[in-house]
Amino acid sequence: MVSREEGLKQAQAALQAQQFERGLDLATGLLASDPEDAEALYIAAVANRYLQRPEDAARHLDRLHAAIPEYGRAWQEAGHLARAQGDTGKALEAYGRAVRFNPALVASWRAQADLLEAAGRPSEAQASRLQEQRVGSLPRELIAVTHHLHEGRPLRAEEICRHFLRRHPEHVEGMRLLAQIGLRLGILDDAEFLLESAAAFEPDNIQVRLDYIDVLRKRQKFTRAREEAEALYRRDPGNPLFQSHLAIESMQTGDYERAFELFEEVLKRLPRDPATLTSRGHALKTVGQQDEAVASYHAAIAARPGHGDAYYALANLKTYRFTDAEVAAMRAQADRPDIAFMDRVHLAFALGKAYEDRKEYEDSFGFYELGNTLKRRQTGYSADRMTAELSAQQAACTPALFQDKAGAGNAARDPIFIVGLPRAGSTLLEQILASHSQIDGTLELPNILALAHRLRGRKAGQSRYPDILRDLSAQQLSQFGSAFLEDTRIHRQGAPFFIDKMPNNFRHIGLIHLILPNATIIDARRDPMDCCFSGFKQLFAEGQDFTYGLTEIGRYYRDYTRLMEHWDEVLPGKVLRVDHEDVLDDLEGQTRRMLDHIGLPFENACLDFHRTDRAVRTASSEQVRRPINRSGQDAWKPYAAWLGDLREALHGG
Repeated sequence: MVSREEGLKQAQAALQAQQFERGLDLATGLLASDPEDAEALYIAAVANRYLQRPEDAARHLDRLHAAIPEYGRAWQEAGHLARAQGDTGKALEAYGRAVRFNPALVASWRAQADLLEAAGRPSEAQASRLQEQRVGSLPRELIAVTHHLHEGRPLRAEEICRHFLRRHPEHVEGMRLLAQIGLRLGILDDAEFLLESAAAFEPDNIQVRLDYIDVLRKRQKFTRAREEAEALYRRDPGNPLFQSHLAIESMQTGDYERAFELFEEVLKRLPRDPATLTSRGHALKTVGQQDEAVASYHAAIAARPGHGDAYYALANLKTYRFTDAEVAAMRAQADRPDIAFMDRVHLAFALGKAYEDRKEYEDSFGFYELGNTLKRRQTGYSADRMTAELSAQQAACTPALFQDKAGAGNAARDPIFIVGLPRAGSTLLEQILASHSQIDGTLELPNILALAHRLRGRKAGQSRYPDILRDLSAQQLSQFGSAFLEDTRIHRQGAPFFIDKMPNNFRHIGLIHLILPNATIIDARRDPMDCCFSGFKQLFAEGQDFTYGLTEIGRYYRDYTRLMEHWDEVLPGKVLRVDHEDVLDDLEGQTRRMLDHIGLPFENACLDFHRTDRAVRTASSEQVRRPINRSGQDAWKPYAAWLGDLREALHGG
């Protein structure tokens, strides 16, 4: 029997030899084994187009778009099909999506340019022609790198790109692409170094500078990111792109007044720009101006009715209620076959929330399930891989390790780590503690996760972490602790203590203890059904891929509690567990308990946490601005009929 790889190779060879019937037969055979085989669907679509069977070609493309919504070649093929049928508008839209998902598709740039010229749109045609020429002039290795990167093969892209740069060490586009691969793989320090070097070689390369700002923000080097954005802005203060970037970086450094001024400047030139209106809404929400945020989101929707991001932003306020007209409008947009992938995802989650508020739970669950299914396909998360990763922590972080490293690390008591699962009440605990005069609230800081990633090493498929913890010297551990304190200083306002509420840090409590042995760690725990279902309903910006499936999140919760039990065994008394339900029952008692664990006196301001004036950037931002309430307790129960997979996963089924 022919393997899948050999079958694909034969089918591709048949297309190249213009043996379209044979190519289609081979692809059809592969699809009999796996109906969602993306490459087989693509070959079948191409073969059917050449065989002048447009309906069959479209049917295969629809299945391919559903399986991999951001596959650029599929949209290029959709453009070719629409063009062959004489539908210029549909072809242009498809080619536009193709190059958005994979900018190395020369044929799509060329086709766009040709169609735009024929339509009498010379300036747009010229822009596409320039992109065609730019991509066409790249070394073929870098075109291959771009294809691999945008088609979900970052390790292969890295291999080719590093080989190219060994021969051309100062090739700026090669450096930029390797930095993009680093961003995709979470190797942010390498990406920063590459982009800093590329900017030195070509100071006027705007794309490199924009990428550099992006990586600085992701490393939460907000001051440096703002300085870079300021430099671009000074080049052309009237450029809306530069104004927008500086507005976003101003937000990150807490200068909301400047951010709002810049957003208004952009909107003077582009009064109906949905992205700017939505970003302004996010900023207004962060500073607690909810009514103004709602108005900005509404303006974004009026400008582009299919703008799912703004609809989801309204849902994500948690306190907003959609009207009948808004629900009907969302459903109409969601039913459009040509709607963009992330718009579809945002609308699915927003409709889930809309129907939940109406107590129409079957429809609500259906839309939550749709949104999660789309995201799960996109992320490719593996529960087995996560279980193995967390088990490796238990194997490496033994009592002997901590005994051997006793006395190492930086002795500072400043950090307070709040860990656990998202939607477990960590934002509430942070808001309570940040209301204390001696504690600064900050963000979900990525520093520990970045350090763990760096310790893994760079060999594909081979991780040195956490076993490498045994080999780190006392000096290295102290340096890592000092670097954490220095790198996070930008987020502090001068209090002796500060909070890092990155929930995923529970995976790295061993590392935290080794580099910061006197840091406080608090485990925010919540009823498993409430916690997991709340996570399932939430569309996260990034980093929480385990939430996009009931089985996946149930297994993750089980693995989390198992690892926390391990930390209790090997580091007794280190972690304070705070149950969300106990906070609801006894706010003062649990607040005193946390402050005692930190070593601070009680302050009444902690009980009035909802009055604390500070920017809150998580999904719970509006909820923690209200007094303590039980609105989220037992929220899963109306959905019980559809949560069998979650219950089974939580109980080890």
